[in-house]
Amino acid sequence: MSKQKFDLVVIGGGPGGYVAAIRASQLGMKTAVVEKAELGGICLNWGCLPTKALLRSADVLRLVKHADIFGIDVEQPQVNIDKVVQRSRDVSAKLQRGVAGLLKKNQVTVFQGEAKLLGKGQISVQNIASTQQLDATHIILATGARARAIPNMQVDGQHFWSYREALVPKMIPKRMVVIGAGAIGMEFACFYQSMGAKVTVIELTDRILPQEDAEISSTVAKSLKQDGIQIYTECKVARHQLLNDEVQLSIEGKQNTQLNADVVLLAVGISANTENLGLEKTRIQLDRGHIVTDEYCRTSEKNVYAIGDVAGPPWLAHKASHEGVLCVEKIMGLEVHPLEVHKIPACTYSHPQVASVGYSEKQAQALAKKIRVGKFPFVANGKALAMESSEGFVKVIFDEASGELLGAHMVGDEVTEMINGYAIAQTLETTEQELMQTILPHPTMSEAMHEAVLAAYQRALHQ
Repeated sequence: MSKQKFDLVVIGGGPGGYVAAIRASQLGMKTAVVEKAELGGICLNWGCLPTKALLRSADVLRLVKHADIFGIDVEQPQVNIDKVVQRSRDVSAKLQRGVAGLLKKNQVTVFQGEAKLLGKGQISVQNIASTQQLDATHIILATGARARAIPNMQVDGQHFWSYREALVPKMIPKRMVVIGAGAIGMEFACFYQSMGAKVTVIELTDRILPQEDAEISSTVAKSLKQDGIQIYTECKVARHQLLNDEVQLSIEGKQNTQLNADVVLLAVGISANTENLGLEKTRIQLDRGHIVTDEYCRTSEKNVYAIGDVAGPPWLAHKASHEGVLCVEKIMGLEVHPLEVHKIPACTYSHPQVASVGYSEKQAQALAKKIRVGKFPFVANGKALAMESSEGFVKVIFDEASGELLGAHMVGDEVTEMINGYAIAQTLETTEQELMQTILPHPTMSEAMHEAVLAAYQRALHQ
């Protein structure tokens, strides 16, 4: 069997893998990507991007339903779920073609098939037609993750769905139960509620969006309940059965109740894709199912690295892409800074949206001797009022002694676009003084970001 030799082989063509491959090629490495499914990975094909396309349709529907507020009279809107889904799939297909084009442009060789480590830089790639062997000086594992299963709840595409089935519905169920109140669960809960489903959310912890600041979680929960979504926290599904073409669920915990649903959506986290990779032929170690790496993405096996979801939380596409660049540049001997996990922004595209970077108030209190917290509501922001987007607020947390921005948290319309300002501020190690002296344009919703900083020091001008 003939071997093809590469400086770098990336296993996995998702947002971490294909970005790592492109950067490696830019730096002069002969590079290949092995992908067993679609280029772009779960994020582009079955995650972040198609979900946002669906949620955009929900935004449009919500806006049309309230058009009379803006002085516009329209007929009662009708949902064509086939067109909604098709647009989402078209967006993914277009982006996938874009990734293929980028890899070709950067002279990255793409192999379609399943890769397995053979040891000492050797990789086999198997597909339906053939088996090839690659020789790599360096290997990056970017195999991502999959939806975590729940015992005794088998995804069947009819009554029990994973995110894949939720992305391509043939109909909108009348009653949906979402198990898991993280970002994925809350985004789908908001989409299906907007489309007309009666949605109930079951969460094992004491609040929805448990990774966010507690005040943010509370605000979102209140808003969702006002929209008609039922939320049960500190609860679990104790028993379930399929009867008369519906799922009957027994909920136990803080509240005990019985629920009936047409569809149950499982959104309880993810499991890393480490099976059938040939890890047993290496020194690579696992921790709770994820590959153990150091601050430069190096595993315990020489010249083998791991990035993205397979290497552990936070499970975010932009974290994977950053790790891909960091890893490749370290391989090439460039000066790089280790990833600071707490500076990775997180976004949830629920309604209202949530965005954050840095530490929560509780986490900051454990870090600093004394903190300053500033909040500014969108109801006091002119642009938000003009846009009928006055729900929510901006919250910032500073170390009183140094002025360091420890964390920023937002809830409201389009805050997922605004959080970038604070992410840049943290990277630049900006203090409250620079943020106060920054001039933000008027009228914009981002003015609330400036006012929140001022509020932390009792200097807010419009509150």
